[in-house]
Amino acid sequence: MNILFMNSARTWGGTEKWTRMASEAMAKDHKTFLVYRRDIVGERFTIPKFRLPCLSHIDLYTLFKLVKIIRKEKIEVIIPTKRKDYMIAGLASRICGIQNILRLGIVRPLRIPVIHQLIYHTLASGIIVNAQKIKQTLLETSFMQEEKIRVIYNGLDTEALDRLSLPPAQKMFKFQITTAGVLTKRKGHDFLLRSFAQFLKLAPDADAGIIIIGDGPKKEELIALTDELKISERVHFTGFLKNPYPNMAISDIIAMTSTNEGISNALLEGMYLKNVPVSTFAGGTEELIDNGKNGFLVDYCNEETLAAILHELYRNDQQRKQISRAARETVIQKFSMHSMATEVEHFCSETIESRKSKQDPKA
Repeated sequence: MNILFMNSARTWGGTEKWTRMASEAMAKDHKTFLVYRRDIVGERFTIPKFRLPCLSHIDLYTLFKLVKIIRKEKIEVIIPTKRKDYMIAGLASRICGIQNILRLGIVRPLRIPVIHQLIYHTLASGIIVNAQKIKQTLLETSFMQEEKIRVIYNGLDTEALDRLSLPPAQKMFKFQITTAGVLTKRKGHDFLLRSFAQFLKLAPDADAGIIIIGDGPKKEELIALTDELKISERVHFTGFLKNPYPNMAISDIIAMTSTNEGISNALLEGMYLKNVPVSTFAGGTEELIDNGKNGFLVDYCNEETLAAILHELYRNDQQRKQISRAARETVIQKFSMHSMATEVEHFCSETIESRKSKQDPKA
């Protein structure tokens, strides 16, 4: 197959990581290509790629160039991975007579009937989601068809994680909490910081701190919050890191305190690198974490509960080791790169065959 991935992100994040992992894993057996907007995304891919403006949902110049690429490279399936790309990819697929499979990695209710029916149903041949919760939310909309939605869990390149996590970074705190992601409101860093301040009231002498990996529009606001909470000396902002894994490898806790997610790549990576996962009930985390056995789940904004979980993990080194082992084993068993790439490949093949059978029922 010839498959074109499309990602017009302005920054690097979990969706971009998934796009790279899926496209490069599939490149072993198929021809895969990338359309991108910014170098911070495109420079990380080794497959053939094309830079386009991707200025809006209906950017006619981008649509024209996209159609040319599809025809020149004989693309059979286009996989847009950002919401802004769904419409253009759908229109290009219709013009060229190819399959359009959206990739959605976050819970998203469809509340604009006419537009969403066009994007997610009429123009989409299929939808890849990374959690059952996302599928269930889509199916709450009457026009969605279950057979069009395929749950494919994120895969991890564990060999790369093993390699990139060495040598480990120097640990800043004896009890270290790490969180990674774009610094936006949705990621809930403020909730984590407030809960950490509550934890310090329970253990004021603890040699404990938070490492925040990532950059984004809320950075200055979060720095101000650490000053307000009087914890600034215990919180280290690394900024964006091309390789965050040496920091994750020496951490005790991987925290994901978002208001909404699918299944977080950073959470999976931290679990593989022997961190205890502590997460909100966001998106598909309940499909990943068995509360109290391979991690902990907490309601968003419940600062007292999150502080109590951190305190218990701080006090009980044996519990941390036991749960971190279980977390790592969960990732190894359920989130392999090979399984993800194989399932994406099968779904692409099925949509192509489905189109052929509709065009020629006797085929």
